[in-house]
Amino acid sequence: MTTTTYSVSGMTCGHCTAAVTEEISKLVGVQEVSIDLNAGGTSAVHVTSDTALDDTAVREAVDEAGYELVAS
Repeated sequence: MTTTTYSVSGMTCGHCTAAVTEEISKLVGVQEVSIDLNAGGTSAVHVTSDTALDDTAVREAVDEAGYELVAS
């Protein structure tokens, strides 16, 4: 198991966190997603997975949810 923290901008509420959690959870190997919401700022997204995830796949999942991955 590995846990990686990503920085995501644009989230402002629980609906936002749910959308990001749903999209990232679809990635193969993801076991858990938790988010420290910083409304209007950069939120920390903690992803626990079987192995390290491909940053491009994570970026695409966050984009699909409507937000921006700013760093990993």
